[in-house]
Amino acid sequence: MIALVSPNMNSSSFLLTGFSGLEQQYPWISVPFSTIYAVVLLGNCLVLYVIWTEPSLHQPMFYFLAMLAITDLCMGLSTVNTVQGILLGLIQEISLDSCITQAYFIHGLSFMESSVLLTMAFDRYIAICNPLRYSSILTNSRITKIGLTILGRSFFFIIPPIIHLKYFHYCRPHILSHSFCLHQDLLRLACSDIRFNSYYALMLVICTLLLDAVLILFSYVLILKSVLAIASREEQRKSFQTCISHICAVLVFYIPIISLTMVHRFGKHLSPVVHVLMGNIYTLFPPLMNPIIYSVKIHQIHSRILRLFSLKIC
Repeated sequence: MIALVSPNMNSSSFLLTGFSGLEQQYPWISVPFSTIYAVVLLGNCLVLYVIWTEPSLHQPMFYFLAMLAITDLCMGLSTVNTVQGILLGLIQEISLDSCITQAYFIHGLSFMESSVLLTMAFDRYIAICNPLRYSSILTNSRITKIGLTILGRSFFFIIPPIIHLKYFHYCRPHILSHSFCLHQDLLRLACSDIRFNSYYALMLVICTLLLDAVLILFSYVLILKSVLAIASREEQRKSFQTCISHICAVLVFYIPIISLTMVHRFGKHLSPVVHVLMGNIYTLFPPLMNPIIYSVKIHQIHSRILRLFSLKIC
């Protein structure tokens, strides 16, 4: 380890952290990770293909699902090169520019997933609480504007703190806590004044992830109130059924984020392996689980996938 952090190490590069102490098992560990990345790629591409080729799925709900699948696909692609590179022995360090770029996309995609989940909650609210105006409210042009707003909200406002990372002086050992780059990880290594980045990042989290979570919760309070007002229990059950997949997606997204935050805040005494594992769960669990959830829970997607595979077998 001394050699790895010696002065001879390139001052503009950072050492990526794998599963410390398990280096001999990396070839075996790479197998489940390769499988996970393959499922992320194939699962989300399959969802996108089904929505693209099935005219009956050209509806607002499925357009938002396509946005979620694209976000998950990009999140998986944003970390595969460093995570698999470490496990396969191809790379050990990453340049500052590449690190900043990776951090930009990881955080931008996290904000984008949160925004899409909020939009999907709004979609469910309109569909259940105001069904007669559903098609007039969520028109194609409005959906396009929502998509562009999500992109701008996710990737524009994070530019200032990300650019600042380029001009910091990194005097501490250039060892990252994860197999990929995060904004807070680079701040930990900087010796410059990081107050702007710290406060700005906190405000971003409050105004995006936290605000989105509160609005999603509020939308489900309104949905629950509306559903309980329905006299028929069968209609109540059907209304709740349309929300189950979205609720699962919300939990799959927010639980890893909360867990990683808790580990960073209170788990400094924990093994580095725990930090690396939680980091990988944060980036891989939602992209892995979302296509499975929606393929199982949404009848239109489920039946179309079964029909697609039955045609392939025939």
